[in-house]
Amino acid sequence: MFTSLHPRTSTLNQTHEWRLWSGYLGAGMYEHYHEREYWAIRNSAGLIDVSPLFKYEIMGPDARMAVNRIMTRDITACRVGQVFYSPWCDDDGKMVDDGTISRLDDDRFRITAADPSLRWFQDCAAGMAVAIRDVSDDLAALALQGPRSREILRHLLPGIEDLGYFRLANTRHNGAPLTITRTGYTGDLGYELWIAPDHATTLWDDLMTNGEAYGIMPVGLAALDIARIEAGLILIDVDYIPAPRTFIPGQKSSPFEVGLGWAVKFSEDNPFVGRESLEKESGEPSGWRLAGLEIDWVSLETSYGAVDLPPQVTGRANRSSVPLYTGHRQVGYATSHTFSPLLKKYIGLATLETRFAQPGTPLEMEFTVEHHRRRARAVVVDLPFLDLERKRS
Repeated sequence: MFTSLHPRTSTLNQTHEWRLWSGYLGAGMYEHYHEREYWAIRNSAGLIDVSPLFKYEIMGPDARMAVNRIMTRDITACRVGQVFYSPWCDDDGKMVDDGTISRLDDDRFRITAADPSLRWFQDCAAGMAVAIRDVSDDLAALALQGPRSREILRHLLPGIEDLGYFRLANTRHNGAPLTITRTGYTGDLGYELWIAPDHATTLWDDLMTNGEAYGIMPVGLAALDIARIEAGLILIDVDYIPAPRTFIPGQKSSPFEVGLGWAVKFSEDNPFVGRESLEKESGEPSGWRLAGLEIDWVSLETSYGAVDLPPQVTGRANRSSVPLYTGHRQVGYATSHTFSPLLKKYIGLATLETRFAQPGTPLEMEFTVEHHRRRARAVVVDLPFLDLERKRS
């Protein structure tokens, strides 16, 4: 299927490369190499069609109670006009999905999800006075990300510069209702804009026109993947498998295991699904942890140099799972890894046995060089790799 923005994205897509995203076609790259799109995110502004996200609204007298039943965050602390990020879990405290929760009114919330979640939300809210609607087809979504994004929006929507981090504003564009959230998936200053599909192309055109003087570019999923790894942000089906799609218990992950322990709140008013299991895990920590990796470049050069090649690791992010070792023992695996153009380092997200996940721990990462398995030196580091103050200020 095509999103409502396909008339614009298809015209701009020089490569005709598309990736399947929740049944829709998302641009992989607009140009024949993703480098300029990546630098648009980090130096100017990138415009991304994120319409394939699933979107749900929960409304009614028990809306807050229902969302609090689903999310591991304490939604009672989420005020009208605020946005929370949270995972949600099954009865065993294993992650089903993760996404944002926008509080649009006292009794109305909007949730984004990577996977279809309507039935899950309805089951969790059974017996409550709420209506739960799938509004995925009712809203197009654009992500405007990068240090010049605020200036671009200010010309289009005066006053938007006052919008705080993880806050939302309701306004209108060409007469159509528009919700703006100061959120994103790049670790940079950015906004996401939610509007009816019939008005999405006009909004795209105005953003591109206003952003021309600031170096705006349409950005595809290849550049976005690099940016989200730099920001230490996890991706479903890559950095964790959603519990409903696993085959064995060992494939499941808890929020503590994927670096989201900070989003688990055991307050009195937060009886969320999976709480009992997560309370137990918080007292008896899991054997696994998410960690960052920096791979030694000289070590990579040595491995590739042995067959007269330069390191073949720059370019797109790699989503393949590769083993991590200490000596002859495998102690985990890297899930997302990439060369960071800004940091000038090869970095990765990894799932490690807890005792090997401490910053400074030396490891070895497996690479396949000309069909032979070799190892490069790596070290565990704190996440995120890139923490930009401008995304919050």
